[in-house]
Amino acid sequence: MPVQQSSSEKLKGFFLQLVRKSFSQLGIGDQQIAEYVASVLADFSHSARWLRLRGLDGRRLTSVVEMMLSQAGLNTDELARIQGERELRKYVGDYTLFMSGLFRRYVERGGYLGYYLEEGARSYRTVSELDVSLYNPGFLVFEELSKRFEHYSGALDFMRKCYFVPAPHEDPFAGFFKQIEGWVRHGISQN
Repeated sequence: MPVQQSSSEKLKGFFLQLVRKSFSQLGIGDQQIAEYVASVLADFSHSARWLRLRGLDGRRLTSVVEMMLSQAGLNTDELARIQGERELRKYVGDYTLFMSGLFRRYVERGGYLGYYLEEGARSYRTVSELDVSLYNPGFLVFEELSKRFEHYSGALDFMRKCYFVPAPHEDPFAGFFKQIEGWVRHGISQN
């Protein structure tokens, strides 16, 4: 009896196909980077994961500055502080990659594309450095994402333009999540 894939696995497989195709067309990235980026897209396709950081008042944080300030001084234990910093920086890197790639027009309208590109690269560089200090494998993926953050963000923008065109006058966030929801509910196309 064949094992049924979960919707998250299907979604990651779908994004992996698109990421590989887009990266190949642009001549960037490798297998590990494509896998990681596809995982980020699949994870952030769930709005609960996409906006998971909350302020002290319980509201969801959508500002990168608020995200960075939200964790300041929460842990007194050195190892917990370092691991918390790593988790926050990884999330900020993922968030800025997702937003500057798939929702670039929104980020540009807000006037913070340059900031997202800088902070995303800085956050991934910090994750790489923390992984080295914690003896975590995989630090090279974050080093590469840091060095070429703008390229990967641009590749996701290219992918969005090719494969996720919203209908006229459609909210790009709602349209994107509606497409994702349809793929999960009705199965993902093999196109």
